Amino acid sequence: MKTIFHAADDRGHANHGWLDAHHSFSFAGFYNPERTNFGALRVLNDDIVAASKGFGSHPHDNMEIITIPLTGELEHKDNMGNQSVIKSGDVQVMSAGTGVYHSEYNPSEADEVNLLQIWVFPNKKNVTPRYQQITLGKQTHNELHQILSPSSDDDGVWIHQNAWFHLGRIDQGHSVDYSLKDSQNNGVYTMILEGEVEINDQKLGTKDAIGIWEAADFEVTAKTDARILLIEVPLKF
Repeated sequence: MKTIFHAADDRGHANHGWLDAHHSFSFAGFYNPERTNFGALRVLNDDIVAASKGFGSHPHDNMEIITIPLTGELEHKDNMGNQSVIKSGDVQVMSAGTGVYHSEYNPSEADEVNLLQIWVFPNKKNVTPRYQQITLGKQTHNELHQILSPSSDDDGVWIHQNAWFHLGRIDQGHSVDYSLKDSQNNGVYTMILEGEVEINDQKLGTKDAIGIWEAADFEVTAKTDARILLIEVPLKF
């Protein structure tokens, strides 16, 4: 097993007033040549958007864009005709493909929204743009719940890549095991959304992350009540 540890405090940070953003990988004004991506995982942004603020209409192409709200609500509009509000417990994906414009806006006049925006390089270029949004079912503690895969027949949303995302809530003192879907080609980037855990003797706190590869499986042990996100992606693409 090989690993790389990324401390929460080592992320890029930009506070624009209306947007307080942390970047796990090089993005906008933050550039670290050793942190440009983890395989096909290109962007993992932890954004806080102020009340009644947001991102104006802007373009994307040939990227799989996944949005996971942690708290609050976010209104989405795009040139495909989609208009919706996503909130904590929802997962949204947009396959940009040949090109799409969209905007994201916090509709609340009082509360900020905290969201993860994740970009994954696709395994097919110039696909027809598509949009998908789901509300997750009740998640049992001390289990990992799949929220994304390469197949529309599986649980969660799907994307054009050999990737799987899982969310889990782990109670203090409990452990969960994760077995890679494709251990020959993939690695797993795990971010701790809340709490403290231990993975492969590495202690991680809130918003710390660890990349793991050349492993068939690994164990996550909660030192406090914790919530985690696991992103399995190809290392070569």
